Amino acid sequence: MARRFWRWTNERGFFDGSCMLVSEGDECFDEHVSSLQLKRKGVKVVVIGAGIGGLTVAALLARKGFNVSVLESQPYPGGCAATFEHNGYRFDAGATVGCGFHKKGPLDLLGEELGISWPIMSCPAAWDFIHGDRIIHLSHSRQEILREFPGSISFWEEQDRLASLLWSLAAEALPWPPSGMDELGALFRKTLRKAPVLSPMLPLVNKTALQWLASYGLDTDSDFVRFIDAQLLISVQTTAQYANAVNAAIALDLPSKGTHRLTGGIGSVAEKLAAAVDDYGGRVMYGASAQSIQYKRRRVFSVKTSDETCYPADIVVANLTPDSFSCLFGENTYPEAGIKKGPVPEWSAFVLYLGIEESAFSERPVSHVQIVGKSGDLGEGNSLFVSVSPSDDSLRAPEGFRAVSVSTHTRPDRWFEAKSFGKEAYGELKDSYTNKVMLLLAKHFHGIEQKISTLSAATPVTWERYTGRRQGYVGGYPQKSLFNVRGPGTPFKNLFLTGDSVFPGQSLPGVVTGARRVAELVERRFGSL
Repeated sequence: MARRFWRWTNERGFFDGSCMLVSEGDECFDEHVSSLQLKRKGVKVVVIGAGIGGLTVAALLARKGFNVSVLESQPYPGGCAATFEHNGYRFDAGATVGCGFHKKGPLDLLGEELGISWPIMSCPAAWDFIHGDRIIHLSHSRQEILREFPGSISFWEEQDRLASLLWSLAAEALPWPPSGMDELGALFRKTLRKAPVLSPMLPLVNKTALQWLASYGLDTDSDFVRFIDAQLLISVQTTAQYANAVNAAIALDLPSKGTHRLTGGIGSVAEKLAAAVDDYGGRVMYGASAQSIQYKRRRVFSVKTSDETCYPADIVVANLTPDSFSCLFGENTYPEAGIKKGPVPEWSAFVLYLGIEESAFSERPVSHVQIVGKSGDLGEGNSLFVSVSPSDDSLRAPEGFRAVSVSTHTRPDRWFEAKSFGKEAYGELKDSYTNKVMLLLAKHFHGIEQKISTLSAATPVTWERYTGRRQGYVGGYPQKSLFNVRGPGTPFKNLFLTGDSVFPGQSLPGVVTGARRVAELVERRFGSL
């Protein structure tokens, strides 16, 4: 028996008239859907940037029938989550951990909707945490964490309950912060409906993660705090002293939800999404660098690329940081073009890309390792995240070798200052960071220096050049508050932001969740033009 649906134009964009009763499979239903598809084909959507956020929005809208074009300055997709080729290796540029692919997770749901079969295999552990002589295997069960820190069991039980709630909210693409009256109304209705479920979260809304630890007497355990700090720095871009407790709850859940390796590297996600855009009738244009946005009053009407090509647009979605977005309006930026609200990024990354003999890992089989120095601030070479390509992935490295990336957080200012002093000063700074990183790495992988076949480095200057992120900021914003966050809306009625600068922020699941919200926003507001 055919299912019957009531649809309102202002809710779903299915029909042009008032409420109509139709049956899926009925001739009238098919005619209305065909008519809608034709209308949407006339709605031009230009997406700036083929990062995960931009490609997710593009694929979802192309599937809904919109006329979608993606402009990407590089010859490959992915942005900070790209995989690039160098000296016979395929290196993950920035993001290296595949998360969000768990059952009903954001990537799992996205794959179902777009018909994508992700090339994934689950990992037995998310990563190993190394701090001095302490090694913790971060598995699904958290057994080793509890063995090392037995007094933390009550904390982890609450964290697990909160994370389950937050994952369910993520699946609904909660419109926070609301962008317009329609989203404000939707937020009110959802909050009212879920009030009993949300109540356990309320005591932590204005607390830091450190205050949350203090409620369990864990803030005085320096080793436990350093462990939590290290996890939060790579997931919410700040430490327990500043991180919002609610953000921390879901960030600390990533290892227990499980991570996945992707055949060919993390860039496979972007490659699959780009293929989906094409399959649904959109197009991804590489080597097309957006240089400016043309607008009149509060509407944009085209995007111009560096070769002076103009792409007419009814809707523009910018997969850019706010600073990079503002640069598209030129030096004489009108006040309404700027985006001043929201947190600002603080970190970039220094990354070594290494081709290493497989024998370097014979004593300690690894996939991902987090190495934290015994003392001192995290970042700037005092903590490392090491990712090693699987031995059975022949796409990543020549036989007998592994593709390895080693990253550490770094502040961008010193790098651009060194560059301003000339090539020699910049080269010296790069060499000093390379030596510092290799020294910490060699403490845990003895003799690794002698087994390197190729070595190259990326700095904030590199990130700015290849991703278009001004000052090379990567990883998103420090998640210190649930309220000082940026939504996808802009001062322009038909221009939206997506990516890790938009709530809920960084990581594959965070970016995909935010991108899905943008696609739904566009469909709701412009789907029946």
